[in-house]
Amino acid sequence: MSRPTPSSAPTPAPTPTPPPPHGGLRAVFALGGSALPLHAFLARLPAALCPIGTLMLITERDGIGAAGPVAAALWLGQALGGPVIGRLADLRGHRPVLLLACGANAAVLLALVAAALGGLPPGALLALAAAAGLTVPQVGPLARARWARLAGGDRRLLGSALSFDTTLDEVGFMVGPALAGILAVTVHPASALVLAAGLILVFGTLFAVHPTAPGPAAGSSAAGSPSAGSPGARAGVRLWSPGLVLLFTMAVLQGAAWSGANTGVNALAASLGAAGAAGLVWAAMAVTSSITGFATVARPGSADLAARLRWTIALQALLTLPLLAVSGLWSAAFAVAGIGLAVAPHLIALFGLVERYGPAERMGEAMTVIGSGLILGQALAAAVAGPLAAAHGHRAAFAVSCAAVTASAALALASAPTARAKSRRGAP
Repeated sequence: MSRPTPSSAPTPAPTPTPPPPHGGLRAVFALGGSALPLHAFLARLPAALCPIGTLMLITERDGIGAAGPVAAALWLGQALGGPVIGRLADLRGHRPVLLLACGANAAVLLALVAAALGGLPPGALLALAAAAGLTVPQVGPLARARWARLAGGDRRLLGSALSFDTTLDEVGFMVGPALAGILAVTVHPASALVLAAGLILVFGTLFAVHPTAPGPAAGSSAAGSPSAGSPGARAGVRLWSPGLVLLFTMAVLQGAAWSGANTGVNALAASLGAAGAAGLVWAAMAVTSSITGFATVARPGSADLAARLRWTIALQALLTLPLLAVSGLWSAAFAVAGIGLAVAPHLIALFGLVERYGPAERMGEAMTVIGSGLILGQALAAAVAGPLAAAHGHRAAFAVSCAAVTASAALALASAPTARAKSRRGAP
């Protein structure tokens, strides 16, 4: 994810090879180089390893009822810390903020593992999980902010870049749970968190120092008024708009849908005596989501983003209903694989609209806010779905997922956002 020396002035954007005129994968790689996607992918893989790794580790130690609140603490910490890290990255530059966050996050993850293995009480695990969430470096949202900056005003190229980046997330959420499950069975349930700490320390650092990283904001102008890139000027730009509030709410509901389904899969696997298989089952969603994501990059289609947002979440609501009939691991795998067909196209539309509604001066913060919405939804649903699954079985957790995605679809259809929604930058 040549190393320019940080300074008080903004780091100039790298001069990439001119991209092919019609977008697509070749244009995206020409825009950011091959190292940026690789570093960004491996640095964000811990985001897929940590939740499932935490659930499996605590489930093994204390049961699914105790694991849900610990995972919720991790997600809640990430939801609260994400916008702060995004704002600091906009103001001070990606490099110093990410370097500090990567080191702190790796250290706290290792402390969480040590606390779990050392038999520390649940309160200590909750505190360490929250600290692990607070220090997550936000690689995914900041990578999207970089792509938006690199693409400039080229909407077609930006669409390809954001689609590709969102698909990387889906590939990560295919590899991460599968890898966590394999490690849990062959090594130890704690090994997923140890691997996550190593990945974030190494590849998070590489992503931080990549030459595409925006530098710190400039200081005040000589005339005494804040310059366009100064912290004062950026802080004065309003972040929230009705459109961004809508997208944030939909992100919360999307995260809740994932969390309810994930908790249900873990509860089902545990009830069948195959807790380590949960990650493998959950990876089925990311397989189909990755396929549809790459298809969207190759053939973006003519539908506008607002229309795509509505129909993909409506389709996802229909595809989630079969979870209520699941009774075994194979049927769970088929059900979550079906849901995955709509996930990547929905997220591509969601983050594409964030770029339109969020101000350019605070794009890193806007992306992390929506990312935090996804995490907040997962935290809230995990806190509810875990105890429900412990008391009433896996279908109770699946019901949480169905309720969340149905609410999101109803909100999208009722709001009917227009395709002509304008960003504050005056884009048509």
